[in-house]
Amino acid sequence: MENHKKITFTVAALIALSSQVKAQGHRFDPPWNTPPQSKVMFTVPGVDNVPDLFGDINDPQLVVFFAGNQFMCIDDLMAAFKKAHPQYQRIFAETLPPGILAKQIIGGSITIGNMRITLKPDVYTAGKSKIDQMPEYFSKTEPYAYNGLAIMVQKGNPKNVKGLKDLGRADVRVSMPNPQWEGIAKQIEAAYVKAGTETLRKTIMEDKVKDSTTYLTQIHHRQTPMRIMYHQSDAAPVWYSEAFYQIMIKHPVDMVEIPASENITATYVAGQMKNAPHAQAAKDFMDFLISPAAKAIYRKYGFTTK
Repeated sequence: MENHKKITFTVAALIALSSQVKAQGHRFDPPWNTPPQSKVMFTVPGVDNVPDLFGDINDPQLVVFFAGNQFMCIDDLMAAFKKAHPQYQRIFAETLPPGILAKQIIGGSITIGNMRITLKPDVYTAGKSKIDQMPEYFSKTEPYAYNGLAIMVQKGNPKNVKGLKDLGRADVRVSMPNPQWEGIAKQIEAAYVKAGTETLRKTIMEDKVKDSTTYLTQIHHRQTPMRIMYHQSDAAPVWYSEAFYQIMIKHPVDMVEIPASENITATYVAGQMKNAPHAQAAKDFMDFLISPAAKAIYRKYGFTTK
């Protein structure tokens, strides 16, 4: 009987330890926003968390496709918009990479896991260059926020990264957005050239990609902070607002600022879709994005406005 008790206790302890290890293994996983309330709340870290789809996918009154690095603003933006326009309560938003959203707009659908989404956006936001590539889709465009670059590093900066040139070091593992669909990638490459000429860009984007010390992400605004926090990467060029936000929510990262001489400025532009299914809602949201209330929200999360 005594042995049976010991075995039972040991098994229970192992189960508890396994659960603790599993929880620790996903302790920094998204979603980092506050999910909407439902009768059933079912989010499983590492399996089912869908952090870049927001709100009401059924019969929405407004659909907005945001360039993904604005995900941290969504909760406050939508709450403020609903307060200003109480006639719109069912809103759906996506915060995927802008290149992926553009493909979704052009193709008419996207599949994530086993879910296929065919909703058409009323408003699409992205960097100015991406908007400029798609003028035939918009009836109106408006710039509304601005951003610069910073370097996200592990808490305490153990690799002593001081600037962009250090990302070319062989001992620094870099998390870098994929230029195929991430608008930030070209901006970062331009900053590499400013900081160290074409040689630095080639080292980070070609040589280090080949030897796997530069990792190209699929969803930079999610993967990069997770890679830093789980010690899979040492440093990453990101939008200033992304590093600012991770520090704001007390995640174990630090920020290395990039001097103006090596930095760039991104302009975020909203485009009202010509074929917006909810034309009035689209107009109202466009007006809201350039309002003092919306600009204050963007500033709260590290963006700049004019």
